[in-house]
Amino acid sequence: MPLRIPSRSTAPARTAATGPLRACRGRVRGRVLLLLCGMYFITYLDRVNISTAAPHIRHDLSLSNTQLGLVLSAFAIPYAFFQVFGGFLADRYGPRKLLCAVGVVWGLSTVATGFASGMVTLFAARLALGFGEGAAFPGATQAMSRWLPADQRGFGQGITHAFARLGNAIAPLAVAGLIALFDWRAAFWVLGVISLGWTVLWARTYRDRPADHPKMTETELGELSADQRADERPPVPWGPLLRRILPLTFVDFTYGWMLWVYLTWIPSFFAGSYGLQLQQFALFSALVLCAGVVGDMVGGMVSDALLRRTGSLRIARRSVLVVGLLGSFGFILPTLFVHSLGVVTVCLALAFFFLELTNPVLWSIPMDVAPDHAGTAGGLMNTGFGLAGVLSPAVFGFLVDRGGSWVLPFAVSAGLLAVGGLVSLRVDPANKLPVQMR
Repeated sequence: MPLRIPSRSTAPARTAATGPLRACRGRVRGRVLLLLCGMYFITYLDRVNISTAAPHIRHDLSLSNTQLGLVLSAFAIPYAFFQVFGGFLADRYGPRKLLCAVGVVWGLSTVATGFASGMVTLFAARLALGFGEGAAFPGATQAMSRWLPADQRGFGQGITHAFARLGNAIAPLAVAGLIALFDWRAAFWVLGVISLGWTVLWARTYRDRPADHPKMTETELGELSADQRADERPPVPWGPLLRRILPLTFVDFTYGWMLWVYLTWIPSFFAGSYGLQLQQFALFSALVLCAGVVGDMVGGMVSDALLRRTGSLRIARRSVLVVGLLGSFGFILPTLFVHSLGVVTVCLALAFFFLELTNPVLWSIPMDVAPDHAGTAGGLMNTGFGLAGVLSPAVFGFLVDRGGSWVLPFAVSAGLLAVGGLVSLRVDPANKLPVQMR
């Protein structure tokens, strides 16, 4: 039986003193967060499995680096352009229906990748995956906006993206194991079935309104703000929203450019530069990507801690963005001049750690600025990430083919990080949209 929704004048209980881990432990909110962690983990398994299988796919389907780069970019084309529309659908119809629908799409498209017979069918399967996953993170952001208090949003985004990076780290080892046991096609079939299983679980257990969840308590519901408990959502104020989010979109583009390099080219970099075999480059790729798991957790928790200590969203969000992007830039630079496998691996791992400090903050800011329209705002922001995904893998592969070296592609990517760090100073998470009449 749904709980009674308190009046809009009811003040939410303070949760700052409890800390994020204690606040979520053993509660319905924690279970929702765990479901979202599972989604982030699975989507990144499905998203990056192709980079580990890439050397085998390229050999079997006779693809050049440029053709492979185009295939790797195929996912990001619909992913980029479905962000805003997917976020709007999440705001309009709720994350439950949206994530059920797109979960089926990305699960089936992953299975279809295993049946690809050439560049065209492989490209088509990756396009379908992009449509399926394009609305996933804006939808999840809308779900978190409904379920998480303001001072736990950084933690929520941090832990979910930590699971995404865990998916990054496990994918090379898991896919390599499946390839060794069967072949690269079987890896996509297995992971596609896992995606479909998560979709069924989400449909059975998630509720858009916290008050509708059968195990929700009055105490936990009282920790949410009146806006989070409201039924209706006001119309999207597109002009004010765009002015607040577009600087963040550019920062997300610079972040996304480097992330796509890690997700699509790092295994091939280790294989091509150091002559590593499948199990070896999968292990080195996993070690590098594991640093991102820690970065996501630390970035979200540090940002929330700064918010509780200072009460300033500008300090809590902006400082982590600047330090993360410039720190990643600093650790990429040595890889341009050093060839030692050990040193390069450590530098790439540290650069990825700093890069991922920014990720939970990037996703928290749309909830800070536009809590009623977090899905749409998150979609606008993540369009930058999607556009980076269209360009980064293809441009990176082209530069490798054109110059015969990995130095220039990494230098270009590092330069974008430095620009993103500077533009972060113009991002204002405290500039919240005015409250609208419902």
